[in-house]
Amino acid sequence: MFSIESISGMVLPATLAFADVTAIAEGVNPMKLWEHLLAAVIFSLIGIAVLGVCFKLMSKLSPFCIKKEIEEDQNVALAVIMGSVIIGMSIIIAAAILG
Repeated sequence: MFSIESISGMVLPATLAFADVTAIAEGVNPMKLWEHLLAAVIFSLIGIAVLGVCFKLMSKLSPFCIKKEIEEDQNVALAVIMGSVIIGMSIIIAAAILG
């Protein structure tokens, strides 16, 4: 028997790895698929809305106009910080959605 190395680095027996794939392929329920897709879309929309609210809140709490600083004054440091905050919030929201 040979083994397969998975993405996480664990070595799985080949029969176990292929058995899971065939079990998933044989037991597909179309109604469950649509339910999961609908849940994913709803949670994605909620996550995008929360991210937008967080961005608006950051704009309101800052003592200066973020849009003016980034666009007109070419403040690269502020753009990097805002990008980092948005990525951080996105990771937090994704973790909350995944449970």
